[in-house]
Amino acid sequence: MIRRTLATLLAALVLLTGAAQAAQATGYRYWSFWDRAGDTWTYATQGPSTARPSDGDVQGFRFAVSEDSKDAARPRGAAVFEVICARTPAQDGKKRVALVIDFGTAADAPSGETPPARRTVCARVSEDATAAEALAAVAEPLRYDTNALLCAITGYPEKGCGEQVSGAKEPTAAEDQNASGKSATEQNADSGDDGPALGLVAGIAVVTVLGAAALWQARRRRDA
Repeated sequence: MIRRTLATLLAALVLLTGAAQAAQATGYRYWSFWDRAGDTWTYATQGPSTARPSDGDVQGFRFAVSEDSKDAARPRGAAVFEVICARTPAQDGKKRVALVIDFGTAADAPSGETPPARRTVCARVSEDATAAEALAAVAEPLRYDTNALLCAITGYPEKGCGEQVSGAKEPTAAEDQNASGKSATEQNADSGDDGPALGLVAGIAVVTVLGAAALWQARRRRDA
């Protein structure tokens, strides 16, 4: 019985170690592109060079370290077309596109660089303009790589493009609050993600219970 209990304890420890290692998964540092529908950001299914937003649309760009589109960081803060484009009147033959440009946090920044403050801007462009053309109208200089991947907006970052990053740091509560206007508690509630911390706590609890069980079994055999 003790051997079976100890074997279970060892298995739990292995799983716990694996969870900790998974938390250090490799990601990529890049600009992601988003569509806004109501109060929700959705990862864009087209790149900015082919997407053609309509008048009144809101689109976002976020610089961050992400593993893939499923865990990509969304643009932060308010994103309302009527607010962003309030001072940009409509014109015949033109469309207005509200853009949210989130330069990310210091944790996501390349070494030696500091992310600019998040900004919102209204681009008034031709009716057939792409999202990339709308961005170029208000946020130059842009930088692309040879595969047309967007590397920099308003010159940030100065270098690098989609490079692989290991052991990315989490942004501080102050960084998230400064960009979104929400407290750290509200940010956690919005995310709906328990994250690796909860998994580690649960794993530690399992190991503690199993260890106590093994100790109890040993004492029982000794007293018998």
